[in-house]
Amino acid sequence: MVKPRIVSILYGWVTIFAVMLAASLILSLLLRFSSLGESTLSWTTLIVSIIALFAGGLMAGAKGKEKGWLLGGITGIGFTLFILLYQYLGYGTGFSLEQTFHHTGFLVSALFGGILGVNISGSEPDGSNS
Repeated sequence: MVKPRIVSILYGWVTIFAVMLAASLILSLLLRFSSLGESTLSWTTLIVSIIALFAGGLMAGAKGKEKGWLLGGITGIGFTLFILLYQYLGYGTGFSLEQTFHHTGFLVSALFGGILGVNISGSEPDGSNS
């Protein structure tokens, strides 16, 4: 029972990073070839991050088919831990208060995605006729 949950969480993380990678490519092209400014970029990346974590939670919940709040929460916490470790080990800094608020929003987004993912995926037939 633990292995399917781990696999669904991995699907969620892969989804998050795929959405982030695609969004980074699109935003970098927009920065290069349009008049998009740095101030607009910070809000855009925040919105894209919330959408990416929602999609990751949605995928984890859809693959796990049960306990979407748990799968979405673990997906969001795993993403936050990855970013924290990258930032701490790579740059020697922790989270600022603003980043803490952002990652709290990311966690909530992944939680809702996981809950919705379980509910829209449908349940698998268990073979019973009741």
